[in-house]
Amino acid sequence: MPRKPVPVNIAEKLAGFSELWSQKTVAVLNDYEVKLAKLHGEFVWHSHEDTDELFLVISGRLTIQLRDGDVVLDPGELFVVPRGVEHCPLADEETAILLFEPTGTMNTGDAGGPMTKAAELVSS
Repeated sequence: MPRKPVPVNIAEKLAGFSELWSQKTVAVLNDYEVKLAKLHGEFVWHSHEDTDELFLVISGRLTIQLRDGDVVLDPGELFVVPRGVEHCPLADEETAILLFEPTGTMNTGDAGGPMTKAAELVSS
């Protein structure tokens, strides 16, 4: 028997975890994952050679540091980092974001290192 379609409640999903810099996959659209994450502090400089990366701020404030100038995002704002562009997310306060990127995209892109984590699937 087919499962009843259920909408994703972003607030509920965010309330279900507290780990920082850990992406949680909440939906899949074709070959893309819709992920939530909580951020605080500075991440690592990295790039994604094969894909763009979409950041949408849900709460808090996110600075996406770029080599040629920063982009500051408030709640309800989004920014797409083009493929191959080196960037470093920075959140001076706890910030909740939604990411949209191809399935299997690593959070640290080409940088690797101790902050590398595969996205975890969050159950419905």
